[in-house]
Formats: sequence, C-alpha cells, structure tokens
Amino acid sequence: MDDVDRVVRDLVRRTLEAARAAGPDAVAPIVQAGHPVLRTVAAPYDGQLDGDELTELLALMRRTMLAAPGVGLAAPQIGLPLALAVLEDPGSGDDEVALARERTALPYRVLVNPAYAPADAAPAAFYEGCLSVVGYQAVVARARSVHLTGLDEAGRALDEVVTGWSARIVQHETDHLRGTLYLDRALPRSLSATDAWGAHWGSEPDPREAARALGFELPGTARRGAGEEPR
Repeated sequence: MDDVDRVVRDLVRRTLEAARAAGPDAVAPIVQAGHPVLRTVAAPYDGQLDGDELTELLALMRRTMLAAPGVGLAAPQIGLPLALAVLEDPGSGDDEVALARERTALPYRVLVNPAYAPADAAPAAFYEGCLSVVGYQAVVARARSVHLTGLDEAGRALDEVVTGWSARIVQHETDHLRGTLYLDRALPRSLSATDAWGAHWGSEPDPREAARALGFELPGTARRGAGEEPR
C-alpha cells in the first residue's frame, strides 16, 4: 500500500469512527463547493479497505444521500478522495416530468471506479442540482445514454448502457470522481436559486420556458427572436 492509499484509508477510518460515535443512524457532513476534495481526481478503489469497512462506508454514504435528500452521492462529497459512488432514485411522481426526462426508478446501486462514454449523440438538457452546491441549479446538457463501465461493490464488472435520467445521475456522480462539478458543464445564464423562480424552473418538465425567459439557448436550437417558439 503506497502513501496515497494509506492517507485515503486513514481518512475513511476517521470518518467511520465519527459516524459510529454519533449513533447508528448517523450521516456524514456533505462538503460544499470550494473544498479542495471536490476538485481532486479520486484515487481508484483497489482494496484499501477491508470488507467490513467498505460495507460500513457504503451504508454511511447511502444514509447520507437519502437524508439529504439526493439521488446520488460520491465519496468526495463526504471528504473522501476515493472512486466510489452510490445511486438511488425513486423516480418522478409527476407523469409529465417522468416522460419528458425519461425518469424511471433507479434501484440502489454502487459504482466502483466508474467511467462512461456517450452512447447517444443527441444531448438532453435539463435543470440539475448538487448536494455540494446548495441553493442553486442550472441546465446541463448531457448525453441521453452512456456506456457505463467499472465495478460494483462485490468486484463484479459493469458493462452496460444506461439511458435517461439514470444516465444523468451516472454522469454527475462519475464527474465528481474526476474533480468536476455540474457547474463546469452548465449553461451559465440558466443558473437559478432554488427558491421562488428557480423552484418554478426546476419543476417544469423541461427548460424551454426558462430558456425563453432567461435568454439562453438549448443545445440543438438556433437563436430566435424574442417570443419565438422553439421547434
């Protein structure tokens, strides 16, 4: 085990010790934009933890994600530069939103050392937020489908195509492991607080109304005059 692995293992153990001291339902603090760990390329997971430690860490990450609440959480978001992420999405309770965003339920799963490549050239642009950028959201154009590779928590290989909102979650969380925040990929003029107008934009099935009101172009559309409908 090299020095980097020892540092990562010690960070994890301190995090787990703090959670144990706080009780069985403890969650971890989520670090916010500006913390260097969010701009660090995570160390690949290569057995730095024993089996019980990995299980305990993943359980802590899942509790933290669900309590936030969120649909994904990467280890750097709790201060750990390790290439692990947990995902879980109950889906949308709004049929129109679910259809527009292709948002179906995503059962709990773990990504270890994940990577993705676009599997569909057509971009999908929707409002997106992050547990590490509290209070804001912005439109991000991402691949509608991606080819996901990596491992699961048992070391089994992942090699699959993920589509729709689940693909967005995969991309968002994998980006965290590369030191990338969604804001790096966002359309700047779409940036909105998550109260008042921002809540309205975020609840719309797609961001076409926000694009007209805030003056940004969605991918695949040409510039139009004021009030002209997108096709």
